[in-house]
Amino acid sequence: MSTKKFPIYLVVQNVRSLYNVGSIFRCADVFGVDKIFLCGYTGFPPRKEISKTALGAETWIPWERQWQTHLVVKKLKTAGFKIIALETGEHNVSLPKFKPAGPIALVVGSEVNGISRSILALADKKVVIPMLGKKESLNVAVATGIALYALRN
Repeated sequence: MSTKKFPIYLVVQNVRSLYNVGSIFRCADVFGVDKIFLCGYTGFPPRKEISKTALGAETWIPWERQWQTHLVVKKLKTAGFKIIALETGEHNVSLPKFKPAGPIALVVGSEVNGISRSILALADKKVVIPMLGKKESLNVAVATGIALYALRN
């Protein structure tokens, strides 16, 4: 069983699918995320599509809607959070090799385009989930769950 050694916030940038947003809420509950920031055009509760996959987690996980992701990230950095971007890229740190120290703000991004370059530039570390197959990426909600598991364990 994992334990909460440090706070983890999620910054969700430009995730279009409301079902993915709901799944992210559910993962956030399972892995003890302290707060979610829904940024850019990311959908936000109340929406039936979010509720369907969140199974109620959207009602008790603290969340905040912010249009400008960079303002959230800068505020969290000032508050002492390490900004960890989950993004594909051959020069990024392999998630299994990353040793987190908190507090952490994990940034995840668009299903198609990933995290914007301006937000990647603000990240303290960029981590990647190693891919063994032909595909180069995972669904954003699945990747978020894997990353949260790794960060908590």
